[in-house]
Amino acid sequence: MVGVLIIAHGDLGRSLADCAKHILGREPDNLAVMAVDKTEDPERKLAEAQGLVDKLEQGEGVVVLTDMYGGTPSNIASRLIRPGRVEAVAGASLPMLVRALCYSSQPLEIVVSKAITGGLEGVLYIIPGEGNAAI
Repeated sequence: MVGVLIIAHGDLGRSLADCAKHILGREPDNLAVMAVDKTEDPERKLAEAQGLVDKLEQGEGVVVLTDMYGGTPSNIASRLIRPGRVEAVAGASLPMLVRALCYSSQPLEIVVSKAITGGLEGVLYIIPGEGNAAI
């Protein structure tokens, strides 16, 4: 199973993980979260992230989801990349995370692709009156 690591600013990653657990109705054992605060040393956080990747890696690879490209979390994620073993995707969102977890039994390249399409397809303009919720 592909491991999924979220590296994000503050509590965003933990919140995404909690929401994904609620949606899936289970606690994924292949999911880890690392929060990054602006006061923390990036080198120390990189070592922490590498430890989480090592823990998640069960031979199928790890996808690292990070919130915003160019921020400290994505800079850490980019330093974890080992092509074909550890891949990273920026723009983490709930649809992206749920998709990555739902396909985590597939090969790493499929999980990466599903995560990206989940994120892209999760952005929609909602036409007034066409939602499912009755108000």
